Amino acid sequence: MLFGREHVERYQETGGAEGHDWQGTTVLLLTTTGRRSGEPRTTPLIYQEDGDDHVVVASKGGDPKHPLWYENLSADPKVRVQVRDEVFDARARTATAEERPRLWAKMAATWPAYDEYQAKTDREIPIVVLERV
Repeated sequence: MLFGREHVERYQETGGAEGHDWQGTTVLLLTTTGRRSGEPRTTPLIYQEDGDDHVVVASKGGDPKHPLWYENLSADPKVRVQVRDEVFDARARTATAEERPRLWAKMAATWPAYDEYQAKTDREIPIVVLERV
């Protein structure tokens, strides 16, 4: 997570005026449903737009395990997204093998550390496409 809970709270309180722009890139809030708890879990994530969709990366800094938010959306792909002051429902899916190279290049251009994270782990870091419903 970027700033963790504080980042989420400031973003929500200010409609993204604080928290959307972060270290030269842009951040959205992704709310998944906890696969064990059933509780909403909100995570700030770097994103890019791809047509009408939003794209995020399940990097966890190159950790060998997927981030919990990715495990949650794998169990239940219905998510809520906040971009600045706009909140909408979406369906999350992992990018296809055909989409992945193009989307990876787009995301690595936005946050070059993604390439370093991929080099640190044996798992293929998923790219997640958030499609409005």
